[in-house]
Amino acid sequence: MSFFDRVFNTPAYREHQRREEKVRVREAAPVVRVSSPRYYTYKPDNMTTVSLEDLAVAPEPEIVAPEAVAPEAVAPQTPEAAAPAVSEPLAAAPETVTPEAAAPQAAQADAADDQAFVSMVDTALHAAPDAASDASAAPQADGASSTGETIPEITGTLPAGELAVSDAAADTPAELEQPAVSAPAVQAVVEPVAPVVPQAVAAFADARGELAHITLRALPEVGKAVKAHYAEEPAFLWVSDDAPNARAKAVMAALASAGDVGLDPSDYAVALPGAVLVASANGGVDLTAAQARHKASMRFEMELSAKALTYMLDARRGRVDADRLSGYHDLPRKTVDLDAAITELAGADDVAAAMVAYNPDNAEFKAMARELARLRDAGDSTRVTIADGTLLKPGRADPELANVIAAIHLRGSHTLKQAHAATLAGYVGTDEYTPELVALVKDFQKENNLSADGVVGSNTIRALVGVSNDDKIEKLVLAMERVRWLPRQLGDRRVFINQPAFTATYLQSGRDPLTMRVVVGKKSNQTNFFYDTIETVEYNPYWGVPYSIIVNEMMPKLREDPGYLDRIGYEVTTPSGRQVSSAAVDWHSVATKQSSINVRQRPGSSNALGELKILFPNKHHIYMHDTPAKALFKRDMRAFSHGCVRLADPRGMAAAVLGKTTDYVASRIAQGRNDSDDVGGNIPVYVAYFTAWPQADGEMGYFADIYDRDAHLRRAIESTRNARGA
Repeated sequence: MSFFDRVFNTPAYREHQRREEKVRVREAAPVVRVSSPRYYTYKPDNMTTVSLEDLAVAPEPEIVAPEAVAPEAVAPQTPEAAAPAVSEPLAAAPETVTPEAAAPQAAQADAADDQAFVSMVDTALHAAPDAASDASAAPQADGASSTGETIPEITGTLPAGELAVSDAAADTPAELEQPAVSAPAVQAVVEPVAPVVPQAVAAFADARGELAHITLRALPEVGKAVKAHYAEEPAFLWVSDDAPNARAKAVMAALASAGDVGLDPSDYAVALPGAVLVASANGGVDLTAAQARHKASMRFEMELSAKALTYMLDARRGRVDADRLSGYHDLPRKTVDLDAAITELAGADDVAAAMVAYNPDNAEFKAMARELARLRDAGDSTRVTIADGTLLKPGRADPELANVIAAIHLRGSHTLKQAHAATLAGYVGTDEYTPELVALVKDFQKENNLSADGVVGSNTIRALVGVSNDDKIEKLVLAMERVRWLPRQLGDRRVFINQPAFTATYLQSGRDPLTMRVVVGKKSNQTNFFYDTIETVEYNPYWGVPYSIIVNEMMPKLREDPGYLDRIGYEVTTPSGRQVSSAAVDWHSVATKQSSINVRQRPGSSNALGELKILFPNKHHIYMHDTPAKALFKRDMRAFSHGCVRLADPRGMAAAVLGKTTDYVASRIAQGRNDSDDVGGNIPVYVAYFTAWPQADGEMGYFADIYDRDAHLRRAIESTRNARGA
């Protein structure tokens, strides 16, 4: 403004100065941007050295005082009532022997019988009046009668009253008959069956001192579980007669076959205990060698248990913690009960099957395992190479055309080659890309879900060249690792979005899958890898503009035109809901999070979310939705969004998850107002990332690594292998 304005129109001059000052401040303010999640340098699980010294000494046995029995709890019984309680009659008395002859027999009986039970019976017999007079006879060995006869073994319940005798014993002379004995009923104690054979317990006891000199290198949770098990159950599981037993060999075979399920057998290798010479030079026993044998057996026992548990841990949750890979992964690691796992192994009839059962139990994982075995048996496949940078358009000439046709011969379907048999037979290797050859290429593109435009570019070349068997094997191994991050059962009804395939599929038992093309996040705004539960279908939705888009994409326009959002029809409101003009907002304060503002686009034909959105609330603000930008679905590479998933057939997907018809969905949209339906049935949605995944036709699909996540996972697995092997 001029000098005269300053002198004669002071209010206008001051207002002009104020506006210019705001512009200077706005332009001087630093540009604020919201950064995307980042990838991390992977840190593998820590390995620890576990001391087993605590297990070297057997714990002191716990002494439990017998419980007192109230006198009134014992009711006397008549002989008639008591006799049937004996499960079997006493055996006929053996021939009379002298006490001296009876002694060896008594010693044997003493070793075999339950000592407490025999003592109890002896007390009951001597409690009779006449028994005291017989006590003046010659001394008797334990287990012998007053006539030198051994007392037969008694099983079952000993009732009160007279002892029942067999018919054979009824002929005993009167002077040898025992008077009635009044004694309380005694219930024989039945001990639980031991989980291991006694020899395993005794052998472990002989060797356990060597645990003082043995350490394990294992994952912390594995070491803890091993120590807890052997403290509770001190017995060999894998060693019999100082050598690996059949169960150990079954476990080692399962560990050696870990590659069949996408794991690395070297992570679970266990050295067999070496043979130890026990005989000394003079023919005696070499105690040093015996100790070495015990130590080798004990080390093998502990290491095999640790490796078996490590396998079961990896099989259930994966070797890699997904959330340590990047901020784009949101897959909390599973908890595995290793105490229960080793108990399960100890009692399993088929230990190998018990271990393998810890792998994912879904059809997709099993299909991957079958394909992995097939590829490893087949070896690498024949491939045709096409020069990098080739771009062949209809009507042009290119020397790479011969390789293109050769690749179609190799990779085209039988149906395709039959339909174009004349064209293929008539091609003689020329460079001219004729209309007949263009038609052949278009049909090849169609059957590979590519844009059928006849242009041979990078995506068509990738399909023509294919993926080598070695590359497929690597993709499968990485895919099998990723499956372990998901639930063991994916659900009878589910939506599966595979980002590298650019597809979303609704699956339900008993009906054909509904598969459609999708657009996912561009590389700078990658779609996260997570799973959740679908909750709502919203019709004629508002689009709440994410903070990152406000700051990164709208702020530059608002700098130039503070009223930009008002002009394009967006609503700007305060956190309390009061609508304000975008020109009245301090956007730099919003960008630096000093103040908060809400921006949303009204429903309508130009709304970024189109007719509907399907919500599964999550911290990433990702959902499935319609879009007015339909042309992008024709592209082969469809990574264009800010992270949300755009659906080619949103009405079809909404109808599927609601269990309604597309006509119903159309009627809800036609009402023209913002409304919603709740989604029942607890339907999970997997926003996943797999460069190998089974297709609806039964074939295995292989896809480009659009976000380079295969490379990050490959490095994480290598870091884990190095950490375990160090």
